[in-house]
Amino acid sequence: MFFSPAYAQAAPAAGGGDLISGLLPMVLIFAVFYFLLIRPQQKRAKEHKGMLAALRRGDKIVTNGGIIGTISKVVSDEEVTVEIAEGIKVRIMRAMIAQVMAKTEPAANDDTGAADDNKDGGDGKGKGGGLKKLLGGK
Repeated sequence: MFFSPAYAQAAPAAGGGDLISGLLPMVLIFAVFYFLLIRPQQKRAKEHKGMLAALRRGDKIVTNGGIIGTISKVVSDEEVTVEIAEGIKVRIMRAMIAQVMAKTEPAANDDTGAADDNKDGGDGKGKGGGLKKLLGGK
């Protein structure tokens, strides 16, 4: 068990430039995690929040529990009433809505819709007069 004196001597101290090369892999790993995991998750959360804000009566939805129904009433910013079967309504939290299967079209409040209804000459007997008949208009 004879060791040469060269092996028994202490190694020289490392230089100070290794700090950057030691942190560089950690920074690269964080950047990869950010672009592959964190950023897409934030994007999905933003889209989901926008979808929940755009909910309206008549939208067909799926809850996180898998229940499919139609929104019958928007109660508040946090809850809606959903009809899951004919005559069966439940109140659920907006955050528990997983996806919207079918959107309803918003009611047109512009003058183009009124102009289309008046194409028949105003007598209610031609094209586009069905709504006037139902509402008792002339």
